Amino acid sequence: MRIPSHLVCLLRNLYNDQVATVRTDHGTTDWFNIRKGVWQGCILSPSLFNLYAEHIMRHAGLEESKAGVKIGGRNINNLTLMAESEEEPRGKKEENAKAGLQLNVKKTKIMATKPIDNWQIEGENVEAVTDFIFIGAKITADADCSQEIRRREQWYSP
Repeated sequence: MRIPSHLVCLLRNLYNDQVATVRTDHGTTDWFNIRKGVWQGCILSPSLFNLYAEHIMRHAGLEESKAGVKIGGRNINNLTLMAESEEEPRGKKEENAKAGLQLNVKKTKIMATKPIDNWQIEGENVEAVTDFIFIGAKITADADCSQEIRRREQWYSP
């Protein structure tokens, strides 16, 4: 995946020398430099993140047709990765680290189509769930759509 150098230069200049301050009920902090990340609300941010995620997937050696990898969500705080084995997410985690992204194990959940006794990342247990909301739709481990249908009926009924 080659990005033309003039576009890389344009983006680098757009994000170069960024500073921020934080305002709270107790006052405003001093200005500080921002070294990583994209602007929240910037129209380019979702595309930049998706390019970054694509780079990670390709360098993890996972082909979409082989691994069933799909990327959803709009930012790193809302990322869904699908894998066919326990080994695949570990490869993704290693590529994330190389790219400067960190996985928050406490916020990480796992859903499997077959029972899981115990799943760990770096020695920490990962919570197993039977369902989650993905792009506004309820996904269940048993692929039962009835919960989602009822949820939408309640949402749209007067």
